[in-house]
Amino acid sequence: MPHSQTSAPRGRVRLARGASPWLLPTLATAAVTLVRARRSKRAAALAVPATALAAGMLWFFRDPEREITQGRVISPADGVVQSIMPWKDGRTRVAIFMSPLNVHVNRAPLAGTVTSVEHIPGGFVPAFNKESENNERVVWHFDTELGDIEMVQIAGAVARRIVPYLPQGTKVEQGERIGLIRFGSRVDIYLPEGVGVAVEVGQTTTAGVTRIDRD
Repeated sequence: MPHSQTSAPRGRVRLARGASPWLLPTLATAAVTLVRARRSKRAAALAVPATALAAGMLWFFRDPEREITQGRVISPADGVVQSIMPWKDGRTRVAIFMSPLNVHVNRAPLAGTVTSVEHIPGGFVPAFNKESENNERVVWHFDTELGDIEMVQIAGAVARRIVPYLPQGTKVEQGERIGLIRFGSRVDIYLPEGVGVAVEVGQTTTAGVTRIDRD
């Protein structure tokens, strides 16, 4: 049975948890400049870019409801498949690049239990760069029907902040919201040995909707 937050009416959009430190000051600035625009030419000049920035922030931090796809492993992120790489331990890493235009709320790829959530400090190289392997990240491990599943949220050049929603020990449903990465970023998921990949490099993915594995 899907988690309650994934069964809401499709098309409904809310704002992402963790957006307020960026969103509220932007909205406040836009509101102040609009109010003062009639009395001040300077405020009027600032009102247009401030309002445009506020609208952009509202768009960036959107968090639409999704009808969760049935499948063993579904995409944890909206974006484009950047690479598919075999790992020495037999797993396969699927890296999904998220541009600033994508929804940045990430979702659980499988149902299970969060066994660990580890924040690792690091740099802020653009997420499409090879050196982004050393960026700030949050490493998730889930105990699932396929065994241990690792997922990594990687900060990009602008992101500088990853917001996990769930602590260790939490039971999650497939497609449940688990965290937010602010601005351009990347999400990696490691498929266990023997699990085929259903996506291709360059393919667009939708969190909670695109199936990652192949039977």
